[in-house]
Amino acid sequence: MMKRVIVLVLSLTICFAFVSCDNDRQLSEDAEINQTNINNSEENIEVDNFEKALYDKVKNEILSWNEDDIYAISFFVDSNGAYEYKGYENVSMWAISYNTEEDCDGADELDEERWNYAFWRQDETMIIDVDAPNKYTDALFEWYEEHGIKNIGEENEDEMYDEDMNYIGKGPAGHYELLQLASSVAEKLQKEGIIKEHFGKEIPVIIHGLEYAWYDLEATAKANPDGQADTFFKAMKEIGFC
Repeated sequence: MMKRVIVLVLSLTICFAFVSCDNDRQLSEDAEINQTNINNSEENIEVDNFEKALYDKVKNEILSWNEDDIYAISFFVDSNGAYEYKGYENVSMWAISYNTEEDCDGADELDEERWNYAFWRQDETMIIDVDAPNKYTDALFEWYEEHGIKNIGEENEDEMYDEDMNYIGKGPAGHYELLQLASSVAEKLQKEGIIKEHFGKEIPVIIHGLEYAWYDLEATAKANPDGQADTFFKAMKEIGFC
């Protein structure tokens, strides 16, 4: 009799375990389906509203920052042979972040540590992501097509350098155009006083890659129409980047 009871208890325990596993599996599958439905329910971005969508996304992110010693905002626009999206290689991404006085340990205003992104915190928020499906990146590629920008990620070597071997190229196809979009977003934020109002002071938006190419400096100048980046440019000359 005792053996039968033990066998019955073991059988019920095993059955319960299987039922529990099935329930857990079903819950996990339901959660994945719900998340997929949430992602799929996000409205696609229309090409005509693309710049506004970028502006709204960047603005909302910046308004969520609340550290009071931010002195510079980074718009990091970078291309890399390892970046691939929609079958294109060497495409460009865009991330935003900031640096604080504490991060640079109170470096002098013209010090490289204050202005070179290599020394920064680099706690980035992706705007144009190339590592995962992203509706903003999808919209960017539609925008490229709408504006006749082809061969994304490719660069003509014959147009990269002048006769003195100074780099005059604009990066791989699509990179310069993304820089212009980032610059326009920053310029609008500055002109509308969004940054100054939120932080209580003028803060420059630095647009750059891992190196500070001529087009990065051009984009940064446009992004800060009222001299917000003057100290940055003085530092670039002091450091020898321009």
